[in-house]
Amino acid sequence: MSSLLIPSRSDYIPHEVTPQYVRQQVEYRPKSGDIDLRTTYKLDFNRYQVRPFIPVRPLRRSHLNEGRLDTLPTYKEDFRPWEISKRELAKPEFTYRLPSGKFGNATTFQDAFVPRGLVPRESFKPPSIAKLSCVPFDGLTSNRVSYVPHALEARYVRAPEENKPNNQPFQGHTTHQSDFQGLPGQPPESCKPLVTKATSEAPFESRTEFRDSFQQWPVTLPQLSKSVDYESPTKPMDLSTTTKNDFIRHNVQPFIPVKPASHAKRSTAPFQGSTTTRETFRPWMVEIQEKRSKPEEVPKASEKMENLTTSKLHYIQHQIQPNPSFKPKNVPMRTQSPFDDRTMYRTEFTAKKTDMCPASFDSPHGYIFQESDERGHRFYRRLSSQERNDEASAPEIPSTELAAIS
Repeated sequence: MSSLLIPSRSDYIPHEVTPQYVRQQVEYRPKSGDIDLRTTYKLDFNRYQVRPFIPVRPLRRSHLNEGRLDTLPTYKEDFRPWEISKRELAKPEFTYRLPSGKFGNATTFQDAFVPRGLVPRESFKPPSIAKLSCVPFDGLTSNRVSYVPHALEARYVRAPEENKPNNQPFQGHTTHQSDFQGLPGQPPESCKPLVTKATSEAPFESRTEFRDSFQQWPVTLPQLSKSVDYESPTKPMDLSTTTKNDFIRHNVQPFIPVKPASHAKRSTAPFQGSTTTRETFRPWMVEIQEKRSKPEEVPKASEKMENLTTSKLHYIQHQIQPNPSFKPKNVPMRTQSPFDDRTMYRTEFTAKKTDMCPASFDSPHGYIFQESDERGHRFYRRLSSQERNDEASAPEIPSTELAAIS
């Protein structure tokens, strides 16, 4: 046996495996201060004292009798238990006893019937021979004797009726066209405010957390190992197995069947292949009868067919006149009075001044930067009256003594 080398063991190089980098999550720190859980519903809702619902329906009172109810049902009154006695069996006793003598196997049919062999039966079937007649065949029928051909009459053609159009013009007015006049008016004006696109001249900052935090690692190409060329073994292959080496062949006699051989008795007499059908049936010569067709009553025309129909002969083509359109013109109905476009929104709406949020400014007026926490929130302190007089006037912003602006 030749030894084979495994490429995986010879080519595999163990590499150092480093654990996968897992990013640590930032520890959660709750915010300081209380959450304002006040809502409009809690402030504006007035609690009312509600009394429980009193049903109008009177209570159901059941009148019970404190005495004991002594009743006797009809079933107990009418039904009386009877004493049932056990009946004696009327089945007769089994007095048959088996005979002691040996049973004779011969039956009446075996004693009376004596086999006498097979006796062929005489056939009473009449011979199937066709009886021919010397009289000629009479092919006359009631149709041939009594039928009298008659001449066909010409087909009746009905004259076409002439179309007589009406002289009166068509009145296509409807109740809607005669009664509806429409109201003139001007198209409504759009109350939708103008859409202004918010633009900024500052350049777009395309920096992201991934671009700032990502470090590019050098990547090396994978090393490909060369496959070992196959070298055929020089020694011949040993094909011997354990069965070939250890097996001992024994001389075993073939199996002899106990069943006796069947010797079929063959007869030297010729085979009789004649049957009743072959002896009785004889093929007869059958003549093919001529096809008897009915003579044509209408003779075929020798001239060429004209291919003219009643429509082609009597049809007169008339000039087509287009139908007048009774559809009303698509013209807007206008009126002299101006269009009233007033709405509840226009009449009742009161414009209010929009205040600017101090968080939108880099340095809000009336506040001084104090500190910033770990989350990035900046805290400002409101200026005192003396510091406020020194700086320019700032809009009044209702806030607490210490405002947190993120």
